[in-house]
Amino acid sequence: MFGITPLGWVHTLGSLPAIPAAAYMLFRYGRIVPRSAAGRIYLVSMVIGGLTVFLVANAPESPVVGAATLLFLFAGYTVGRVRALGRVRWYLETFLLTFTVFLLMVPTVSEILRRVPDGHPIVTDPSSPILKGALASLAAMLILGLAAQFICLFRFKRGKSAP
Repeated sequence: MFGITPLGWVHTLGSLPAIPAAAYMLFRYGRIVPRSAAGRIYLVSMVIGGLTVFLVANAPESPVVGAATLLFLFAGYTVGRVRALGRVRWYLETFLLTFTVFLLMVPTVSEILRRVPDGHPIVTDPSSPILKGALASLAAMLILGLAAQFICLFRFKRGKSAP
């Protein structure tokens, strides 16, 4: 179904829980919160997706995106613990983890548009205006979302942990 191999299904189903976990945290907390139950689900799902992409992806840029995702993910999950950075750590953590959501959604949207509906996908050409528009929308959401998150962090009272 959808031209996905069994290993491809492991990759897809393993990384799929990251999407609702990220959506929940973004709506509930306004950002990805690594020290939460949803944050742990997000981490595990992203690691599964990031590691298995090396085994399933055909596009030449896929291993680069997978490696970048894992790098940003691990940096995002550790920078919040570096107290020497002060409040900057919350901005770095927010940027890094929000960028991993973007890196998750770019191939997700692209693959959905190129595979669904089965046999007659919405997009057949990588230079399709529909695909370009969808990816441009994701980039705009990244920029606007980061701006909103940074404004919330800036407004949060000094001396408290990040929300």
